[in-house]
Amino acid sequence: MKVLISGASGLIGTELNQQLTALGHQVVRLVRRPARSADEMFWAPGVTPLDPNLLADIDAVINLAGATTGKIPWTQKYERELISSRLDSTKTLVDAINACPNPPKVLISGSASGIYGDQGDKWLDESAPKGEGFLADLAYNWEELAKQAKTRVVLVRTTMVMSKKLGALGKLLPLIKLGIGGALGSGKQWWAWISLEDQARAIIHLIENESTSGAYNLTAPQPATCEQIIKELGRQLKRPTLLRVPAFAMRLLIGKAADELLLCSQKMKSHRLEQTGFVFKHPTLVESVGYVLS
Repeated sequence: MKVLISGASGLIGTELNQQLTALGHQVVRLVRRPARSADEMFWAPGVTPLDPNLLADIDAVINLAGATTGKIPWTQKYERELISSRLDSTKTLVDAINACPNPPKVLISGSASGIYGDQGDKWLDESAPKGEGFLADLAYNWEELAKQAKTRVVLVRTTMVMSKKLGALGKLLPLIKLGIGGALGSGKQWWAWISLEDQARAIIHLIENESTSGAYNLTAPQPATCEQIIKELGRQLKRPTLLRVPAFAMRLLIGKAADELLLCSQKMKSHRLEQTGFVFKHPTLVESVGYVLS
């Protein structure tokens, strides 16, 4: 296949590029500077349209563009960037796909677990209602825009990605290694998670499985709380994880991002993905932490 990726330089995009290339597929990366080689394509979402003829020989589009939610605290200016970086890029791709005489067979469009908001101990499958909050509104609008593409559309609801390159664990892992890490808030909030390797494998699986469409929770089948994840990291690193971070201190330091990113509870199911025949390489927390620390 010939696969076009936006957000190709990010954590997930980089892993996808490597896995697709290893499988013999051709990857073209969308870049915001002049293209330097045949595997790059210039675009300027929100500024100029993307020539639909450039997509005529593309088999699949993977849309991962979007500013990181991990840059905290969120100022009003940065919230606008979080919105525009997702919606402008998605609209640019959807418009090009819809105007293309021979459109790509599938659009894999990024979304996020944030669409569910804080749901406590409720099990969350893809039919769960939209939650409340900034991230829920953003993910909902992101998905609605992607669904306008006149091709097969798959929405990948991304969760916390467990990576050797740190990623979501970038600020926590160094503290745990120093023996000064601990649960955030009560620690009882459910954190949906998936290994980076499985994240990319799942996206490729959804491209190849032509019967798939709609939303998929990209989360490992074993749920875990914040406290369980941090304790397992500490156990495998042989470090204590006793220094809990109070919720009020987090809210004081980083504002509403504390509630929407770190203190909210999302007990997500991966049953819809598993029903397609996908098999995780790191289905359990112990295996995923071992993968991160290997």
